Formats: sequence, C-alpha cells, structure tokens
Amino acid sequence: MNQAKSTALYRQPNPVNRIILLGASNLTLSLPLVIQQIQHHCGGPSEVLVAAGHGRSYGQSSQVLIRELPSIIASGLWTELDAGEARPTYAFLTDIGNDILYGYLPHQILQWVTWCVEQLQKQSAYIVMTNLPIVSIESLSEWRYQLFRNLFYPSCQLSRNEAVERAKAVHQDLIELAAHKQFVLCEQKPEWMSADGIHYVYWKRHTLYQHICTHFCATRDQSGFATDKQSFSQHWQQRPRFAYKKVLGKEKHCLQPSGLLTDKTIVSLY
Repeated sequence: MNQAKSTALYRQPNPVNRIILLGASNLTLSLPLVIQQIQHHCGGPSEVLVAAGHGRSYGQSSQVLIRELPSIIASGLWTELDAGEARPTYAFLTDIGNDILYGYLPHQILQWVTWCVEQLQKQSAYIVMTNLPIVSIESLSEWRYQLFRNLFYPSCQLSRNEAVERAKAVHQDLIELAAHKQFVLCEQKPEWMSADGIHYVYWKRHTLYQHICTHFCATRDQSGFATDKQSFSQHWQQRPRFAYKKVLGKEKHCLQPSGLLTDKTIVSLY
C-alpha cells in the first residue's frame, strides 16, 4: 500500500469503539461478516485490530504454502492496542485448535490463550471466545482424520486418538479459564461444522455468527447505542493487508490501518 492510501485511512471519522479479532481460517473467511455482527450489538464505525490468517497459531510462527506469519501473541496488534486511545473495546477469539495439530501440548496452548485474555482485560475488553467444536472433533472417523490431517497439517504425526485427547483437554481448560477470568465462552454446534470437523459450513456462516455474536448483547448498555435499531451491511472498500509477513522467506511490510469498510470502519491486520 502506498503512503497516500494509508494516510487517507487515518483520516476517517473517529471510531466509536474498538473491536479485537483473533483467529485463523474461520475468522479470515468471514471477517466482514464477523465485524458486522459485532457492530449490530456494539455500534460503529469501529477501529478493528485483527490477528488472523489461514493456519494461524496463537503461540508460534506458522507457514501455509509460501506465506509465513508470526504468532498471534508476537504480532504487532498488542503494541498498537497499548498505544491506542481509550474507547469501548470488544474482543472475539476463535480457531484455537490449530496448535494441537502443530504438535503443541494443551498446557502450552492454555498459556498462550490466557496471555491474550489478560492483555485484553487490561483494556477492559468485553471478551467472547469460541470453544473447540469437541463433538465434531470426536466424531471424526479414522480415515477422515488422516485425510484432513495430511491435507491441512502435513507435518503432524499425531494419531487420531492423541489429537482427540488433546482437544478434549484444551476444551476443558478453556471452560475453566472462562470461569476463572470471567469471559463468555461459546460452545459450537456440530451442525455448523464441515466434514473436517473444524471449519464452518460456508452457507451456515451468517446464521452461526448471528448466534455467537448475540453474546455481545450484554454490552448494549455500555455502548450507549440503541443497538436493536442498528443495521450494518459491511463490504470492503479496501481490503486489509498484513502488517508483516514472509513470502518465500522475504519480509514484507504494510502500514496500518490498511483496510476500509463501507461504514468507514478502519481495519488493521497483523
């Protein structure tokens, strides 16, 4: 992105709130929809900070084909969050199970997610998180598990039973973390999930995000908006680009914010 375009984004009207989005493929594929559904309850236009991307890991750098991204916890999102103006903040965390098939243990994954929650709570963020779709994961047959493991995580050597046991441990850990840290944990319905057990069925995304984002209803008194009367229809005027990534080992940088939605919501992608 050239300097002129980035400067133009910074000149957008002052956002009424801040939305933090952390996740991987499911979030990446539905980003404008997720923003729209959160804004339906919390208002807009917004300043949106995103750490997402296909195959994204919460705690380690990850590579998909020729593109490499830093971990969510090592992304530039947190520096920007600490430096930003104080405003109502809403956070959505999802796609936590990737790290199991990267070979990391449940206690490591819990540490990374806990760190994210603690950083968000320092900003007084209202947090909603999706738990692992454990029913769908447990229902995977051996042949389907092997097929999708080899397709999406070719370096993974975990057996189906090992992966399921680790998923069950992370699922329970997140339940306990939500109770301890007092944030909303949303269980995912098996009918939302595709044949691989972890990605959403494409044509069900609108309905399922409507359901998940109703958990932001509790914020309507904080936001000062008559949210039941608001309607947001979000489309990209300018798609965001990663602040930092590697492509074939070569570093690429982009000034943020780099994305713009139709209601003048600005989006930074880390």
